[in-house]
Amino acid sequence: MNSASSPYRVIAVCTGNICRSPMAELMLRAALEREGLDRMVAVDSAGTTGYEAGRPIDPRAARKLAVAHLASELHIAREWIPDWFRERDLILALDVDHYAWLSEAAPDRESLEKIRMLRSFDPKVAGRDMLDQGIEDPWYGGQADFDTVWRQISGALPGIVDHIRTAALRDAQRQKQSL
Repeated sequence: MNSASSPYRVIAVCTGNICRSPMAELMLRAALEREGLDRMVAVDSAGTTGYEAGRPIDPRAARKLAVAHLASELHIAREWIPDWFRERDLILALDVDHYAWLSEAAPDRESLEKIRMLRSFDPKVAGRDMLDQGIEDPWYGGQADFDTVWRQISGALPGIVDHIRTAALRDAQRQKQSL
């Protein structure tokens, strides 16, 4: 849980942390900034594997982000660290395999409750089966697949921002009541 001195922490998780999760990270940061919530929220990303650790973002993802003026050149892929279950308030899985991996690795009920499919925040697919909420890995495809990932993440952003806004206000009220 965050406090007055620490931000609400969100992490996006995919396989290698070079395509989907860094796109989600940077797109969510921009959406939070537009809503004036960027000072209250910290967003990052990671992969369930270390396959790509230390590598930059996929050039096709970088191209897609650059069109929207989102700089990605500082991104360095990294692998999930178990301590992040405690340190993050919201864990966004990009596909069902990431959700399953995170759920199995979760050390307790509190951690498990933090895990959500990213697209569960998209009203077009929120009530559907988790398989329909996944974002397929664009790495095996072409630029059009990265465009699809962009659209899928974009559809979930308003819901994620609303969720974060509500959680941050709730936490602020708790802080105020405890004083």
